[in-house]
Amino acid sequence: MGTSTGHTAAGSSAKTGGCRSLPASPTVKASVTAAYRRQTQPPLTHIAPVKGTFYYGSCGGVLYAGTRFHLIAGSTEAEQVALQDDGAAMKYFVDRTGAGWRYVASDSFPAGPRGCAAIAQIPAHLAALWNDCQSTAGHE
Repeated sequence: MGTSTGHTAAGSSAKTGGCRSLPASPTVKASVTAAYRRQTQPPLTHIAPVKGTFYYGSCGGVLYAGTRFHLIAGSTEAEQVALQDDGAAMKYFVDRTGAGWRYVASDSFPAGPRGCAAIAQIPAHLAALWNDCQSTAGHE
């Protein structure tokens, strides 16, 4: 769904400070995953967003997303090693004016107590709508 449903109902959006938390379609999730696959070394082709960790929204016409990834069936040993080192960290993405999703930042490991509020590339109003990307049961 792409929202932190602690703040919004499934399928709805919340708005604050010109930012909106939005439900994420399967197409959005696939596009964000493809953007991360393109930048990983070694390539991580057998990955998917972790259920309950996908955040999606917009501020001033710019789209933002954040998620954690996990391995899916068919993963190679190289992928397993690569994701083991980086898999627990939240990844953040931006799509400016339809230019396509681009990976822009990652949480520290372990994640800091401020969550995505500490990520400069995520607008503060959007991070607040996303409950600072603190995973809770019930979203997605």
